[in-house]
Amino acid sequence: MFANSDPTPAIALRPPSQVMRLSRLGAFHQTRLSFMRILLRRLLREGWQMSRPLFDIDVRGVGRAVYTFQGPERAYSLVAFGHDLPPEQRSDRVIATAWDATFTLFDGVPGAADLARLARNVPLQEAGRVTPSELTVARANRSVRLFDHVVDCLAGGRQPDRTQVDSVGYLMRTTAVYGSGKLGAADREDLAQRPECAAPFQVEMLTVYLIRSFVMDLVEHMAALRGPGAVKLAPELRHRFGIGNSTGLGMAPFLLNHPMLLNNWIAARETALSRVRGIPLADPAAIAVLRDRAHRARQNWREWRSDHPGQRAQLARLDTDLLLLERHLAQCDLTVFHPWDALWRWGEANLGEEGQELLLSLVLEPHGALIDDLETAMSADEAMAFRIDGAMTVAQLRALILAHYDWALGIDWSTREAQARVWYTSAEKQEPRLGERFDEPIAAYEQPLSPARDVVRLFSDLERYDNTEPVAKLLLAQPEHRHILRRVQIVARYPYGEINDNTIAAEMRPIDMLRAKLSFFGAGHFDPRSDRWVRINMFRNAPFPDEPGRDASGWSYPPLP
Repeated sequence: MFANSDPTPAIALRPPSQVMRLSRLGAFHQTRLSFMRILLRRLLREGWQMSRPLFDIDVRGVGRAVYTFQGPERAYSLVAFGHDLPPEQRSDRVIATAWDATFTLFDGVPGAADLARLARNVPLQEAGRVTPSELTVARANRSVRLFDHVVDCLAGGRQPDRTQVDSVGYLMRTTAVYGSGKLGAADREDLAQRPECAAPFQVEMLTVYLIRSFVMDLVEHMAALRGPGAVKLAPELRHRFGIGNSTGLGMAPFLLNHPMLLNNWIAARETALSRVRGIPLADPAAIAVLRDRAHRARQNWREWRSDHPGQRAQLARLDTDLLLLERHLAQCDLTVFHPWDALWRWGEANLGEEGQELLLSLVLEPHGALIDDLETAMSADEAMAFRIDGAMTVAQLRALILAHYDWALGIDWSTREAQARVWYTSAEKQEPRLGERFDEPIAAYEQPLSPARDVVRLFSDLERYDNTEPVAKLLLAQPEHRHILRRVQIVARYPYGEINDNTIAAEMRPIDMLRAKLSFFGAGHFDPRSDRWVRINMFRNAPFPDEPGRDASGWSYPPLP
């Protein structure tokens, strides 16, 4: 399924028909293999050191700062610009034109000329341009509810209110973190051979991680400039802050457009679960870690807040599942043969999808030595799978569709509900949009983001051809099938690359796709604002770069009171 996969796993991997449903993808949680956790393990393992060569910020938070992270072979620097943004201009929309802070991750250590060039461009974001010396471009806004409260408290010599801190969980939230060639920044291919960039989205995660340090320093600095009796954040409270993020509909098509990459992410996760389930006997230390993480997962649930009705319902179900899991762990015998497989089977029989996917995260926690090598298999050279095999016969193609898309063939496509939605790109804003096919004149602008419908159309047109004919003949006559035929051939080799659901159905929720991708980032505390955008928290409870001795293994689960 991907490079370095287990040829004969002890326990069969869960099939795509079970894993790749939208409802289950929308129940994913972070794991040891999430990209934030991969990053932090490497930084601590290799002894990366952070310095702050520049911090020129005034009492309003306006100015610039540089944070440099030095590793074994090279350095990366976050260049931050603080701005004085009027409240009425503060917006989470990707089309905003002004922000409280803007950032870039510089490849190396910037000189004076670099900083001058970046100061002219980075604050403009899309209206500016950067060079391949820059790896990411990002922006963030202050939390209206919490930023000023924290600065005011610290300036007055007291700590901010713990309840307010926990209710929000961040002082700034990013509204975009661009990489992979955006606005002129370095392409992913230019970095892929660097060990620290081999796993997906590592420069983006590093950007957010360093932004967190900048924001913490910023509020303490602004407080110190306001009052001579100012104090710093208490360490235990400081860790309670992550970086928020607002993610909208634009992220959803990513999973549909990158089937090979999606496969590798899911296959790594499923292979990890298979390896753990195959362990004959449980180590007592692993049992202790599992029980500790289960208790802390319960604490995480207590701190997870959302006003969205759907998310509140999921949290209620998760509460029930966590209670069942705690009771089961209190009385079950994990010293039996194949204890993790027995625990997993109990979970499948007794927990809902949300609880099962959290249990997956929990059973992976104690087994880093067994599964952490899978992080090297989560990237993908997608060019490898792009070429169409035109010599494949019609019979072979038909067999692949029956094997991998039987679920799509079973959908009644004659109903309005089955084709209710249209994915398209806004001409004005250049943003992905999801519209109503039968209410808006947008069908002519539809993007190819409905694999289920398109594969059924292809399957129907195969009836015109003899089984022995090559598919190249079909494509010559009907080139509109090229994208879906290529996709079928990719999914035949990478079966976790296809979402086994109708992505244009009336009941489809884009936030399920958003949550799946964000869980691989390592995000938590998902708070949907509608079915099309969600707020999250990143790096909450994580060690800071200047805490090399702090544990990096379990920070995703909050410490118990």
